[in-house]
Amino acid sequence: MHVKFCGFTQLSDIQTAAQLGADAVGLVFYPPSPRAVTIEQAQTLSAAVPAFVSVVALVVNMSETELINLANDVSFDIIQFHGDETPELCEQLAGMVNKRWIKALRINADADSATSVSVQIDEFAAAGASSVLLDAYHQHKYGGTGARFDWSLIPKDSSLPIILAGGLDAENVATTLELPIYAVDVSGGIEVDKGKKDVGKMKAFMKAVKRDRWQNVTPSEPSNISS
Repeated sequence: MHVKFCGFTQLSDIQTAAQLGADAVGLVFYPPSPRAVTIEQAQTLSAAVPAFVSVVALVVNMSETELINLANDVSFDIIQFHGDETPELCEQLAGMVNKRWIKALRINADADSATSVSVQIDEFAAAGASSVLLDAYHQHKYGGTGARFDWSLIPKDSSLPIILAGGLDAENVATTLELPIYAVDVSGGIEVDKGKKDVGKMKAFMKAVKRDRWQNVTPSEPSNISS
């Protein structure tokens, strides 16, 4: 199981996440979010990420010009489209900056089913997405709400690797290991405040997901962990 920690604003937090073995770190480029970072902050944060850890740029309905400028100014590996972007628009925008991309699907438990979710995934797969992220729907917010996603809506035979988000923390993430998913994504569940991470919560989350590599490891020893 792969782990993405998202919503970083502090250099020390992103360094700790990398040391603890996070597979990816997310930076939010959506000004209304309390976890949003400026270009200058993002440059500092991305520069601290070691090789083999992916930097994910989370964008919400970003314009073509804004995305091109972002790609020119900040070093990142993957675009996470988290707004109302269509499959065609995602493909077009990602192609302009030559980046791999994933699409966050905000799933409404009252309106969607595993079948309808699967249909949406197929549409983004056809457009070239590398993965999809499943998050809980909120009428006025584009993710980061802490609301738990309804796991019964996860398709069993997805055409794309699934990243699960929505209300995850160290207490419940271990129960996701049997789900048909590729990765988990967490933000609020590892925070002491929005955009400020908690070392103990980050460590506990990693330990719950990647148990074998975490035996007898203390918070000051993450660099000793082997793959």
